[in-house]
Amino acid sequence: MKGRIHSTESFGTVDGPGIRFVVFFQGCPLRCMYCHNPDTWDFSGGREVTAEELLKEYDSYKEFLRSGGITATGGEPLAQPRFLAELFGAAKSKGIHTCLDTSAGVFDPAHPESIDEVLKYTDLVMLDIKHIDDESHKRLTGVSNRNILAFAEHIRDIGIPVWIRHVVIPGITDSHDELFALGEYLSTLSNLKALDVLPYHDMAKQKYAELGIEYPLDDTPPLTKAEAVKARETIISGIKSGLRKQK
Repeated sequence: MKGRIHSTESFGTVDGPGIRFVVFFQGCPLRCMYCHNPDTWDFSGGREVTAEELLKEYDSYKEFLRSGGITATGGEPLAQPRFLAELFGAAKSKGIHTCLDTSAGVFDPAHPESIDEVLKYTDLVMLDIKHIDDESHKRLTGVSNRNILAFAEHIRDIGIPVWIRHVVIPGITDSHDELFALGEYLSTLSNLKALDVLPYHDMAKQKYAELGIEYPLDDTPPLTKAEAVKARETIISGIKSGLRKQK
């Protein structure tokens, strides 16, 4: 079987634990206003590879990756579930740690079978929750967050550890009440192992210009580190509030 990927990265340090071999899958159904990889949107772009070819590339760096593993990101890896399951299954047979970095927009709660085949070989999920409010999520990404939250609850129920990522954008995802509500929701995820609150930056502007795509957040200033710290504190307060309510 062949999958369609955009590129690979040999020494990823922000894509899961340790130093990792990162595979950027091609194709994504979301259109996040702050997306850093618009060149991965097109499902017909990129190049075709086999799992064997990717693992051969991994092997050429494996001496440096012993504390890490393989991360599938994108684009949206779950849009190619059969290929991803084959890649992760082959990786697990070699004792390689597997991490899925996903927005989960393709998850269908009524038909989780193909996704479950991937999850069977997944050690860690890094899940992007773009916005806790559904209508705001639609404006930000073009899709509802309902299936994404259903995915979060699905991996909770089957016990796969999750790291949550949330990008804080001035005027869009920095509302105190919505950050607090996100925290209360996260308190229901018993498999939560880490929370990454990421400050919005505009370093993708040049890439959009090169691709001839209008950058939706052209007038939005980057978030400061202090603002990101404050946002994280608000989410943590929400988590604590949610845990108290559950007692």
